[in-house]
Amino acid sequence: MDSIVTFGEIMLRLKSPQSERLFQSPALEATFGGGEANVAVSLALLGKKAFFVTALPDNPVAAAALGELRKHGVDVSRVRAAPGRVGVYFLENGANQRASNVVYDRDGSSVSRVAPGDFDWPTIFRGVRWFHVTGITPAISAGAASVTLEAARAAREAGCSVSIDLNYRKKLWQYGKKAVEVMPELVRLADVLVANEEDVQMCLGISPVNVDVTAGRLGTEAYRDLSRRVRAEYPNLSAVAITLRESHSADRNGWSAVLDGSSGFHESAKYDIGDIVDRVGGGDAFAAGLIFGLLEFPGDEARALEFAVAASCLKHSVSGDFNLCGRREIEALLSGDGSGRVNR
Repeated sequence: MDSIVTFGEIMLRLKSPQSERLFQSPALEATFGGGEANVAVSLALLGKKAFFVTALPDNPVAAAALGELRKHGVDVSRVRAAPGRVGVYFLENGANQRASNVVYDRDGSSVSRVAPGDFDWPTIFRGVRWFHVTGITPAISAGAASVTLEAARAAREAGCSVSIDLNYRKKLWQYGKKAVEVMPELVRLADVLVANEEDVQMCLGISPVNVDVTAGRLGTEAYRDLSRRVRAEYPNLSAVAITLRESHSADRNGWSAVLDGSSGFHESAKYDIGDIVDRVGGGDAFAAGLIFGLLEFPGDEARALEFAVAASCLKHSVSGDFNLCGRREIEALLSGDGSGRVNR
């Protein structure tokens, strides 16, 4: 069985009920989530051996987070107990033309306080096939950025494939470094890159040409050019996947992706996703689906891309950060069964 390691931060997620404003009523829904943890959960549910590596304090909130990951099959035996706190994020779900909003409360979290040497990466990567990280962790603190880079180097030395989801978060880059000063060095250690057009611009300084994400329709030719420019700048990359989200409103999005890889340029099917339940974690579901597809369907990048887009499409129907849809459901959607009829 393929083993995958992800490294990052898991947080307590506090969400207002349904589409209420934060504290409109005296209740918040408490779950857990975070980019790399979300990917680990998806991969575990798809049948892969998934390890999540992080630093957490020794307290009941952290124990509950680890318990949630274990419940979904993620191996947390390599999590490090460390001083600090569990990070928190507040989520207000948007509706119609009102956008969703995220408020972070993660200063002083255990992951933000890590330093090189805190993790035994050679041991962690023993027998591992793949390592995945996002641009969220390097945005938390200088220490977290250094450890992410340390981990990627160790993964390469161990012979692991490395994937990076750029995941630019403007609210997080507050410790004196810009994303474009940190992420290029990390991307030079990767095999597979996942991003959207803003991620590429803000993290790598490469701007798409003739792209207007507010127009409601996205042409793929601009993304063909963008992906090829990224691969020309980073020849170590074997594949660049760019997600295309057409935001008609908070409740209705068009969703597709392109992939420029060793077998050429591929465009996925496009899904018109209406009545969105929860789009948070959609990109993580895509990244997990792509990793799964590249491992499960070697040499068939087009199939891997379609699997990733379908997995992410289904995530929009699931409340919470985690994509709780399994392989059969994803493959049913790929076969054309998107009716939502009851299975009896």
